[in-house]
Amino acid sequence: MAEKRYVGDYPVIGIRPVIDGRRGPMKLRESLEDQTMAMAQTAKKLFEENLYYSNGDPVKVVIADTSIGRVPEAAACADKFKKEGVNMNRRTSRMDAESVRSITSLSTPKPRPPVGGRPYSRAVI
Repeated sequence: MAEKRYVGDYPVIGIRPVIDGRRGPMKLRESLEDQTMAMAQTAKKLFEENLYYSNGDPVKVVIADTSIGRVPEAAACADKFKKEGVNMNRRTSRMDAESVRSITSLSTPKPRPPVGGRPYSRAVI
């Protein structure tokens, strides 16, 4: 092992396998679960085989225990990443038509009417 020139702990990469959290008769989540976790494992292997710290050791990569489609799974992942010292995140998703950003924005509750009352253009004077 080479001399450590980096001050502090080396960064740890965290992989969050994100999946559409909807369950129901279409079995959308269930049909993508294995593929999404396989993508995360492939990404981990790619990182560990091609990225190295300055001392020559391969980077440390941590994957969430389950795919993430709902808040409890995201909270469990965040807890695991905190314990493992993850400070770099990478998301993987098997959703062909939807990006992770749109899945996240669509699953975020939006109050109606918007917080703060009615827009100025509809205000009654």
